[in-house]
Amino acid sequence: MFVFRAEGIRVVLTAPQAPRMNAIMERWVGSVRRELLDRILIMNAHHLRKVLAEYESHFNSHRPHRTLNHASPLRALPDPIDADIKITRRDRLGGLLHEYTQVA
Repeated sequence: MFVFRAEGIRVVLTAPQAPRMNAIMERWVGSVRRELLDRILIMNAHHLRKVLAEYESHFNSHRPHRTLNHASPLRALPDPIDADIKITRRDRLGGLLHEYTQVA
């Protein structure tokens, strides 16, 4: 902990009222590492912030989550349709992340 403070990093301890907070953050950090940081070369702190902001937007608005029945946190799944549908793919972060949407 002293090493972090020497570098000017503020250490945030787990709140006693939220014992699962550490597990939730470890899962999010693991997702960021596997899906993003293990696949892209980060050049500097500005680049890291930009990439993480893009990933956060993808994570909260499009990426499916198993615990939400494959919906995203900020958007519910639409009702299924039986008609022929067209799908478009949008690449994010230079093609590292893919988002699929229905075309009306």
